[in-house]
Amino acid sequence: MKRIKVINEPTDLVALLRAMDSPTKKDVFQECANGWVTKKSVEDRYGDEGVEALSFFEKMHLVETSWQIDSQFNKEKIYHTYYVSVHINTSAQITEISDVLYITAMGEDKYNELETKVFDKVSDEGTFSGEFVKDLELTPTMLKSLVKRSGRLAYKGHRIERINREE
Repeated sequence: MKRIKVINEPTDLVALLRAMDSPTKKDVFQECANGWVTKKSVEDRYGDEGVEALSFFEKMHLVETSWQIDSQFNKEKIYHTYYVSVHINTSAQITEISDVLYITAMGEDKYNELETKVFDKVSDEGTFSGEFVKDLELTPTMLKSLVKRSGRLAYKGHRIERINREE
């Protein structure tokens, strides 16, 4: 079945723009497009950066996952691209688009500083996003873009939560 990624929300552009921002991400995504890959095969070939790319793609729903049994009867997660094309259908105020592009293109040092501030303030149950807008002097669009760019954070309703990477 051919699936089309539809982008209706301006902040969803962050995932698309950041999905191919490094040669490793591009290569890992291409391998997922060519067929099912295991986390182990990606880790062997690309190291931790490849595993982080898989986690990012999974968070952004750019890959689908399944389970297979290896030769020692252990369950192993496998990945494959979910979409074959993208349809962008959004409109927004120019200030919102500029906020999205600002966060997307932000340098790693500045971004990591902001992401760490948010990550450190998130409680175990998650934290209402409005608290960060005031504390960090960000617009709601900037905050949502920041979280969508993150591999460690996710929105659940109006709350920001830490992503549990343990499997």
